[in-house]
Amino acid sequence: MAQKPTYEELEQRIKELEKRVIECKQMEEELLKTGPAKPVTGRGKILVMDDEKMIRILAGEMLSQLGYNVEVSKDGVETIELYKKAGESGNPFDAVLLDLTIKYGMGGRQTIEKLLEIDPNVKAIISSGYSNGPIMSDFEAYGFKGILAKPFNMNELTKVLDGVLTKRDE
Repeated sequence: MAQKPTYEELEQRIKELEKRVIECKQMEEELLKTGPAKPVTGRGKILVMDDEKMIRILAGEMLSQLGYNVEVSKDGVETIELYKKAGESGNPFDAVLLDLTIKYGMGGRQTIEKLLEIDPNVKAIISSGYSNGPIMSDFEAYGFKGILAKPFNMNELTKVLDGVLTKRDE
């Protein structure tokens, strides 16, 4: 039988959810501002991993508006499965956007390790609302090709994704 959370744990979760709601609202406002008038500049297939459904939806919409084909996943296990299937089908992902922290599953750090085993040339971008920490400050050492701090807007997403997709493999 699962143990009931303490009052402090519930308060902490409420604060985390309030922060996520603010992030989602900011992303939604940016999406509405940049709307359909934004020129379609992207090509390719992008996989977005985030445990927050609203962020998956908003990031997916932003990428779709930019011209990308988008698939989403809620955790690392699902991401790895989708990445493998896409590669096996001959239609691999061009880039993967990974949330660093997944509350109830495999997060970005563990996921990139597995993806690098599958594809040493994976173009992965780490994303987080928590900007302090070793992975965010030294993302390349962990195998990531780019970094995107939450909340992000359409221009930031475009800039990071374009930089990762156009960068030559070293």
